[in-house]
Amino acid sequence: MPRAVRYQGAIVRDHHLLLVKHRHHATGHDYWIVPGGGMEAGETEAQCVQREMLEETHLVVRVERLLLDQTADMDGVYARYKTYLCAPVSGEARPGREPEPEAAVYSISDIGWFDLRDEAQWDKQILADSITYPLLKRIQQALGYDSTR
Repeated sequence: MPRAVRYQGAIVRDHHLLLVKHRHHATGHDYWIVPGGGMEAGETEAQCVQREMLEETHLVVRVERLLLDQTADMDGVYARYKTYLCAPVSGEARPGREPEPEAAVYSISDIGWFDLRDEAQWDKQILADSITYPLLKRIQQALGYDSTR
């Protein structure tokens, strides 16, 4: 069932962006993605982002501002993606859990910090990913990073 909006957090620390690695149970396929998910009843957008970041990364974050607001392909799970710039406040980043029904489909197997200044150091999976790579390029641009440095 498609959801209206995926609220996701671009957690940035020392020029590095945190991504989580999802592993699809049925196929064993894994991929890197910005942490996030759907809003629960009674939450504000900021509360949703804070909850999702804590669940998936074990980090308490401060939501700084809306960074990107994009429509998605209608074939996907979400119709819109809202990416918020977040700063870690406390906690140690480590793979979290997916408490929603999606846990039957995939799990979070790893986390990684990726340098926004140097995409040559990014995981090859990210560079080849048709969803995550363009998102990271948009995040770089929105934050003023010049990827040609």
